[in-house]
Amino acid sequence: MGFFDRLSRLVRANANAAVSSLEDPAKILDQSVADMQDDLVKLRQAVAAAIASQKRIQNQAEQAEAQAKTWYERAELALKKGEEDLAREALSRRKTYQDTATALNGQLQSQAGQVDTLKKSLVQLEAKIAEAKTKKDMLKARAQAAQAQEQLQSAVGNLGTNSAMAAFERMEEKVQTLEARSQAAAELAGADLESQFAALEGAPEVDDELAAMKQRLSGAPTGAALPGTSAATPQLEPVKVTEVDAELEELKRSIDKL
Repeated sequence: MGFFDRLSRLVRANANAAVSSLEDPAKILDQSVADMQDDLVKLRQAVAAAIASQKRIQNQAEQAEAQAKTWYERAELALKKGEEDLAREALSRRKTYQDTATALNGQLQSQAGQVDTLKKSLVQLEAKIAEAKTKKDMLKARAQAAQAQEQLQSAVGNLGTNSAMAAFERMEEKVQTLEARSQAAAELAGADLESQFAALEGAPEVDDELAAMKQRLSGAPTGAALPGTSAATPQLEPVKVTEVDAELEELKRSIDKL
């Protein structure tokens, strides 16, 4: 295969692809119906011309037959008058007109067949145009629906790759991250504050208990009244460490027996 043949085929293929991509179904349907209407007008004109030609041939044939009849009558008249040569001439003219009429009648039959064919073609074209007009609106509606569906599917398919949508999704994720960080910071701050207050609320009790234990162990007065005593009653003697140890040992032994 030559280079120019390949180049020609490539150019024609690209041209056909470009034309196909530019074709609008609605416009092509309208133009197709318009072209068929033009063909219908031309076919009607051809049928009218064929019928007119048929009429003209028919008139010529009738005139030739009439002339043949006239010259036959003239031949009879000349023969009656004894003009044999004149009668022979009249019969010769008659034969000429008869031959013309015969030829015209043959042409008339052929023309009649052509007219019938053109009429049938005209009826068929009219039927096709009527059918095309009926289908045209339906096909245009189907084409528009298909194009709308294709555009919708394309739009839906491009949502994930669209730069604006991608930026929007990134900002949404960023806002969610900021909200999560803010909530975490608030929870941490609240927990720290709660722990500080808990420490403040629990510190005096622990400190008092620790001080009392130190005083008991050191033998110093606690400065606190025992339950059931009042300010007017005398204070009890401080508990000695040896007594506490003995009591502690007794408590351990009772626990071990359990």
